[in-house]
Amino acid sequence: MNKFISVEEAVAMIKDGDTIMVGGFLGVGTPLRLIDALAASGRKNLTLISNDTAYPDKGVGKLITNKQISKLYVSHIGTNQNTMDQINAGELKVEFCPQGSLAERIRCGGAGLGGVLTATGLGTVVAEGKQVINVDGKDYLLEKPLRADFALIGASKGDKDGNLIYRGTSQNFNPMMAMAADTVIAEINEIVETGEIAPEAVITPSILVKYIIK
Repeated sequence: MNKFISVEEAVAMIKDGDTIMVGGFLGVGTPLRLIDALAASGRKNLTLISNDTAYPDKGVGKLITNKQISKLYVSHIGTNQNTMDQINAGELKVEFCPQGSLAERIRCGGAGLGGVLTATGLGTVVAEGKQVINVDGKDYLLEKPLRADFALIGASKGDKDGNLIYRGTSQNFNPMMAMAADTVIAEINEIVETGEIAPEAVITPSILVKYIIK
């Protein structure tokens, strides 16, 4: 199966109101060409699941700047003033999640689990509205799983079937997001022939990747 599509074809699949996960940490590991095209598309009312909102002029920060995001699941927004301004103005709904808890919620979404129990956030605003479960005399917050319509991920290297590897910290959220979305679209920096990547080196297997950006 030929998985290659253009950036334009990829963006055309995403509709107003969809939920998207975007890999990356302040832009590192983010599929920048794909996000740039989405920012130029005019799509609106999107829900974004991301570690952070990068910078106003880079990565998912462009979607914030363009006011294309209506709800945000995130662990950090401190590098994007536009995010803070929109939250304060009531234009952007946000659910803050400790970084580790956010990663676990995505992992649970991909693994088909009902959530994760964590002590992180107990007694803070993070716990507001969440279920507390006692296990062996100790309280835990129930952090529920997260899934998305699309996961937009950036890989350092991949083959033509979509087997992916990530170099250094670009791995961050990409592998778990590739498991937690209905449709996974990968932007790969270096594309090689199928079979050139040793099986034991593959981090995201091709069965998870629906499309590859040309």
